[in-house]
Amino acid sequence: MFRIGHGIDVHAFAPDRKLIIGGIEIPYEKGLVGHSDADVLIHAICDAILGAAGLGDIGVHFPDSDEKYHNIDSKILLREVITKIHAIKFKIVNVDSTIIAQSPKLFPYINSMREILSPILQIEKNAINIKATTTEKLGFTGREEGIEAHAICLLQST
Repeated sequence: MFRIGHGIDVHAFAPDRKLIIGGIEIPYEKGLVGHSDADVLIHAICDAILGAAGLGDIGVHFPDSDEKYHNIDSKILLREVITKIHAIKFKIVNVDSTIIAQSPKLFPYINSMREILSPILQIEKNAINIKATTTEKLGFTGREEGIEAHAICLLQST
């Protein structure tokens, strides 16, 4: 059996925060606001995986009202999501994602993101696609107020 899920996440920019996307720190004058490290890409991927498995969303499993998740590395959350889907006999086939940001330019970091995510997701790097785009200065991402990410994931029963 195959199942598909979609995830979306949005975080606003703020000074005095690190910019973490796809598990890596990206040099930039602003970071993203969030209870965790605010990794917008990993959060979207988590939601896509959880959705495909019928397990709700990231907020159900890792609520921002729980202090144990304050400033947590989102790679830890993703590992927990993988454990949850393996427990119900699913594995990931592939992930396709898009990061929407006017700035910074993310293309130079995409390969590193894929390298970090591959062992966590337990799939080959070529089964992870990450795209980066702008909104041509339209909307909150175009005004450089924040970053948005979308992801879809295909699961297969084991």
